[in-house]
Amino acid sequence: MAPLRYFLALAALARPQVFRWGKIVMAIRLAIIDGHTLTRYGLRELIARHPDIEIVAECVSAADAPAMLAEAQPQVVTVEVVLPDGDGLQLARELRDRQAGLGIVILTTRHEDNVLFRALETGVSAFVAKTAPVEEILAAIRHAAVAASSFTASGLAVALARRHTAQDRLALSPREGQVLCLLRDGLSIPAIALEMFISHSTAKTYVARLYDKLGAANRAQALMTAMHYGLIDYGQETPSPVPLPRPSNRAASFGALARGSRLDPSLRRPAATAG
Repeated sequence: MAPLRYFLALAALARPQVFRWGKIVMAIRLAIIDGHTLTRYGLRELIARHPDIEIVAECVSAADAPAMLAEAQPQVVTVEVVLPDGDGLQLARELRDRQAGLGIVILTTRHEDNVLFRALETGVSAFVAKTAPVEEILAAIRHAAVAASSFTASGLAVALARRHTAQDRLALSPREGQVLCLLRDGLSIPAIALEMFISHSTAKTYVARLYDKLGAANRAQALMTAMHYGLIDYGQETPSPVPLPRPSNRAASFGALARGSRLDPSLRRPAATAG
């Protein structure tokens, strides 16, 4: 009976191999998670021309990804940011938490700065736009295979420079930063006033000044701009930069009532008043 190592050697030879620097190197095992049929087809056609990479599995949704990856055991996975059933960056975070050595490449049509920075914070290996040159896409996959824990993205330095310039221009005071976080949490102007122990008119002034600084006409625009420039993050806790006095029982009761109506859609652009 043939020894076990004989059958293992045969199985290894059945996998695609490539000669590099005089040695036989196993091809990179790649999986694709993307809801776009054309993207998956294009990747298959591209990878077929490069023997050092092989596609071992693909799926279209976040729900199917765990089972696919468990069965195929890829070294690298490409993930689209927008999936039919969820957020590709959230999926990437879950994959990173489960498999520290898995190479994760965000290959996406969304190449805005804030999406790039979210990818960086998620812990992926590379971020590439689908409009990038072919060699850049291949380089990202190869990088992820050998350096899963390091991040690469063309244009990262330029995006960082843009963010720093914008943050300097949009520098917020501690109070303005606190107001911004309370807006993100859904508080109305009366609730902000109670939360910060300031008058209603002062709260309106803070909000109006914040909208002016961000070039926004309403809460949604202000939050979108703030997230774009990194002034607030997803899941960021509301800071308390200024120590606040302990409220009386009456103030606490009013505060609780105000927080109970956090989704009050009253935040159109307020008129600035002295406060």
